[in-house]
Amino acid sequence: MYLLRCIECGSEFDSDFIYQCSKCNGLLDVVYDYSEIKLNFDGKNLSVWKYKEALPVRTDPVSLREGGTPLYRIEKIESGVKTLFVKHEGLNPSGSFKDRGMTVGVTKAIELKMRTVICASTGNTSASMAMYAAKAGLKAVVILPSGKVALGKLAQALMHGAKVIAIKDNFDKALEIVKSLAMRKSLYLLNSINPFRLEGQKTIAYEIYDELGFVPEAIFVPVGNAGNISAIYKGFKELVEMGYTDEVPRMIGVQAKGANPVYRAFVKGSKEIEPVKNPETIATAIRIGAPVNAKKALRAIYESGGAVIEVSDEEIVEAQKLLAAKEGIGVEPASAASLAGALKFEEEIESAVCIATGNLLKDPDEVIRVCGKPIEVEANVDVIEKLL
Repeated sequence: MYLLRCIECGSEFDSDFIYQCSKCNGLLDVVYDYSEIKLNFDGKNLSVWKYKEALPVRTDPVSLREGGTPLYRIEKIESGVKTLFVKHEGLNPSGSFKDRGMTVGVTKAIELKMRTVICASTGNTSASMAMYAAKAGLKAVVILPSGKVALGKLAQALMHGAKVIAIKDNFDKALEIVKSLAMRKSLYLLNSINPFRLEGQKTIAYEIYDELGFVPEAIFVPVGNAGNISAIYKGFKELVEMGYTDEVPRMIGVQAKGANPVYRAFVKGSKEIEPVKNPETIATAIRIGAPVNAKKALRAIYESGGAVIEVSDEEIVEAQKLLAAKEGIGVEPASAASLAGALKFEEEIESAVCIATGNLLKDPDEVIRVCGKPIEVEANVDVIEKLL
C-alpha cells in the first residue's frame, strides 16, 4: 500500500514506528503505488476522508468532520494576483489546519495500539491533538513554551483533557524534549516530523483542485515548522503522479521577519537553514526558529519555481484587518501572513490561493491589542447617538 522513503539518502522502510531515517536521520516521505489509487474529483462532499485511498491508514478514521473548508474568492482587496482565493482552514473543528493532520495521526496511533500521544506546540497543534485524542480515548501530553501560546489555543488543550506542561524556553527546545521523550517511553509523537500526520494536510491540495477544477498558478502558505507547505506541494505532485493534471503550482512560503530561517536560506540559494535563536513575532503560530521540515519546504519551493517572502508584524496585522473588514474573513495573525505575502509579491500572477491556517478566535488578546477595547459609556441613548 505504501512505504516510507528518506528524502536525503533514499532509503526505504516498511515500518510504521519510525519518524526519521535510521541510516542518515533524514526526513521521511510516504510513498504509494499511485497506479492503484483512484480518487473522485467531482467538486462535491469535500473532506479529508473523501481521499482515504491516498491516506496511509488501514482502519476506520478518528474523525470530527474535518476538511471541506471554504474557498473564498477575494473581491475587494487589490493585489498583483488577477484571481485570488483564500482557503479558510480556520473553519476546521478545532479552528486550524492541524485537524487535517491530526485525524490521520491519531487514527494511526489507534492502528498502532498506542495509548498516549505527545506534541510540542505553539498552540494549534496542542489544541487539535487534545481534541482528537479525546475523541479516540487516548491520553494527550503537550509541552509548550511558557507565556508564548495564545490563550485561546491553550484553553482548548486544557478543556479537552491534555496534560499541559509549560517550559521556560522556546518551541524549538520543547520539540527537542518531546522527541527525546518519545524515544524513551511509549508515546506517539504527533508533531509534523511524523510523516503520517503530514499526509492529512496534503488534502488541502486535493480540495483546491477538486473545487476549482484546475491547478492555480501559486499557493501562498505561512511557514512556521514548515510542514504544511511541503504537505500541500506533495498533494499537488501526487495529482500529477495519478494523472489528473500535469501542473503543480508555485509554492510561495511566507515568514515573519522575526522568525525567518527559511527566508534567509532562500535568499542565499541554500538547502540548509541557520536557526533563529530567539524568534519573535506577533504571529505566534509561526514563531519558530528551527523548523523541523525546513528541508522539505525548501525542496518544495525550489522544485516548483516558488519563493519565500518575509513580512513585518505590521504587514501581517494590516492584512488581518483587510480580510476581516473587507471580506468578512476572520483569521489569526499567522493566517494573515499568507495574504500579506500575496500583497507584497512583486510578480504578476494569474491565479493564487492564500492558505489561512487558523481562526480569528485563536488569539483574542492580539485583537484587543491591535483594535482596541470597546467604547464604554453610560446606558443613555443620547450619549450613544453622539458616538454614531
